[in-house]
Amino acid sequence: MTKTSATGLDELRALAGADLGATDWFEVTQDRVNLFADATDDHQWIHTDSERAASGPFGGTIAHGYLTLSLLIPLFGELLEVGGVKMSVNYGLEKVRFPAPVRVGSKIRLLGTVDGVEDVAGDGVQMALTFTVEIEGGAKPACVAKALYRHYA
Repeated sequence: MTKTSATGLDELRALAGADLGATDWFEVTQDRVNLFADATDDHQWIHTDSERAASGPFGGTIAHGYLTLSLLIPLFGELLEVGGVKMSVNYGLEKVRFPAPVRVGSKIRLLGTVDGVEDVAGDGVQMALTFTVEIEGGAKPACVAKALYRHYA
């Protein structure tokens, strides 16, 4: 994996249309799922009860969809390093889908592309990105999200 670096708004603008590649594989553990369940008060058995989930529809516990979505943040940091700006913010999501569940013990990775970069008020740019979370050996992705990030000089 090679991380892309951009320093300043002009280099961010130049990334329009860029394929940022893929991160290293990341294992989703039961401990992480349990911590997420505690943080969100979502203790549904398909996430936290290994014995019951073994006979459920997925054959074991699965990560919360929103846990998978939250992992975009640290994984995106493996794809793009931004310097030369005063502030960067997650501006939001356009669309999110969870085509396949992430079974506990599975490995995932993030693929990213920069769909576009446009100027915004306040001496900044807005990046539109498509993120795809792949499951190692999986036929479908775990998550596909259209995300917006803003960077200000």
